[in-house]
Amino acid sequence: MTSKRLKVLLIVEQCNPDWFSVPLEGYKYFEGISKFVDVTLVTHERNKKAIQATGKHQNVIYIPESNFIKKYYKFASRITSKGRVNWPLRHALTYPMYAEFNDRVYAQVHSRILAGDFDIVHALTPMMPRYPVRAIRACQQTPFVLGPVNGGVPFPPGFQKTARQEFAHLNFLRAIGRLLIPGYVETYKKSDKILAGSTYTLNLLKSMFAVQGDRIRLFYENGISKEFFVETKRVNDSTKVNLLFVGRLVPYKGADIVIEAASKLEQAVKDKISLTIVGDGSEKTHLETLVQKLGMSEIVHFTGMVPQQETVEYYKKSDIFCFPSIREFGGAVVLEAMACGLPCIVANNGGIGEYVTEETGFKIEPTSREYLTQELANKMKLLIEDAALRQTMSARSIDRAREFEWEWKAKKIVEIYEEMLDQGASPALSQAVV
Repeated sequence: MTSKRLKVLLIVEQCNPDWFSVPLEGYKYFEGISKFVDVTLVTHERNKKAIQATGKHQNVIYIPESNFIKKYYKFASRITSKGRVNWPLRHALTYPMYAEFNDRVYAQVHSRILAGDFDIVHALTPMMPRYPVRAIRACQQTPFVLGPVNGGVPFPPGFQKTARQEFAHLNFLRAIGRLLIPGYVETYKKSDKILAGSTYTLNLLKSMFAVQGDRIRLFYENGISKEFFVETKRVNDSTKVNLLFVGRLVPYKGADIVIEAASKLEQAVKDKISLTIVGDGSEKTHLETLVQKLGMSEIVHFTGMVPQQETVEYYKKSDIFCFPSIREFGGAVVLEAMACGLPCIVANNGGIGEYVTEETGFKIEPTSREYLTQELANKMKLLIEDAALRQTMSARSIDRAREFEWEWKAKKIVEIYEEMLDQGASPALSQAVV
């Protein structure tokens, strides 16, 4: 017997090859899964131009946005962008945008799901664990997959000042949303498979919805593109050891902690290093002032925002990656650094602490700002002075990152589809086997 390719409906509201973060992740999953199964993609019309420009994808349903929602989004963005972006409030205020998308997706595809046109329905984004998927109501005979869902990670107790800077006092809005948003609990109760993007989120969802057994599994959110990989890290023949930070310059990412840690090094060690900060954000002026104050102007260099395709060159020219972000859900930059052969020093809170192993770098418990800063300085010094350790960790980092390559992750998701169908084939699958 020969099996035809599975027919999968992918619901990916944020799916854009030209953007960063979740929209890019959504596209990478879609692109990878499409290599192994027949995919019908449902996504927001804002992604249409970028997806069509790839010239790769035909079977895409673009969901339009009403004029009211377009105007409402501008209003919500404006009032949450005064100074630093108030993300908890923005997520709460912009929920009506997703609600409209969710309803319009259901109107477009529910009859096709009921008719058995698909073997699997998989909702990929949004990845935050606060959004319902109405299409699950049509999945009466068709298995439904949700995720990878990720988020909910709290700020460490010792970082309450940073939490206030990031408006964490408004995170209670998430709990209210879980009670008030129609279909939220139903989505998690009825999902045939939930993919959790981190161990923290896995345990959170198990607790919230009493999910048991193999209905939920750990599946790390982020992946890595092939262009980031090096076969072997070049040997640094420079007199300088190059340290690197890549990320948005906002309080919780910890660029200031990297700068302060470097300033604590003995002068003889400082003379051996260069520190590059790649990224932009609300804290840039503060960070530049901090560099001046600490007398680090000859050591620290800011690049500003760099296109992703150029970021890889900074990784390849560096020797150590420092990323003490204290509340990181995905942390794709850590995987990018590892793929380029960089030992990584990270804070152990959220997803990034699960990427880095004892063989590939160091993860520091963020018990307090002072402890994290001092331990980061200690690990910097160790790696700066021990070239052999850097080389060993470099090779192991590349090997570790290969487990997150996008095509490999897509294959694993397709295996999950096949396992689900083997356990109870849908009518659509029965018709697809000859």
